Amino acid sequence: MKLVVVSAGLSVPSSTRLLADRLAAAVGRQAETPVEVEVVELRDLAVEIAHNFTNGFPGRKLAAAQEAVTGADGVIAVTPVFTASYSGLFKSFFDVLDKDALAGKPVLIAATGGTARHSLVLEHALRPMFAYLRAVVVPTGVYAASEDWGAEGLEDRVERAAGELARMMQGLRRSVPEQPGEPGELPVVPFAEQLARLAAS
Repeated sequence: MKLVVVSAGLSVPSSTRLLADRLAAAVGRQAETPVEVEVVELRDLAVEIAHNFTNGFPGRKLAAAQEAVTGADGVIAVTPVFTASYSGLFKSFFDVLDKDALAGKPVLIAATGGTARHSLVLEHALRPMFAYLRAVVVPTGVYAASEDWGAEGLEDRVERAAGELARMMQGLRRSVPEQPGEPGELPVVPFAEQLARLAAS
């Protein structure tokens, strides 16, 4: 299974990237099959994202990131909180994706911020955006305020959300019927159709 992690952290080191790495590791632990993880660092794509808005064409690195997200079995999307919402860079990346790139795709949403008062950003900003993009957002979102690092509760949320994503990714893979082809090759089935099969099983 392929898992793509989209991290919008700006600093190095970044608490946003740290949370993203913890979530990805937890998915790997809980998945029944090996998970290939690819990380997309949006700070490295900022210039190409801006150029995409002005000329309509993605640069080489941005095109590779778009292709990775489109081809993933699942996505972890993590943003820092800016002005009580997701960062502009985070939103801009998803604005330049193909409109069908996330349709039916399992997505785990997460955010980091300086205070617990911004924890509702997951429900008021991220979840509606991904619902609009027709992604399937796992029930548990993970928010980490500054005081959460090393405190009780964060790891439980990480494990619960990661387990939900791992099960959803595996369920979609299992819903694809086996057909003759190259060893290990799966037939291409739209995610919406896979979800319908999963719901009926």
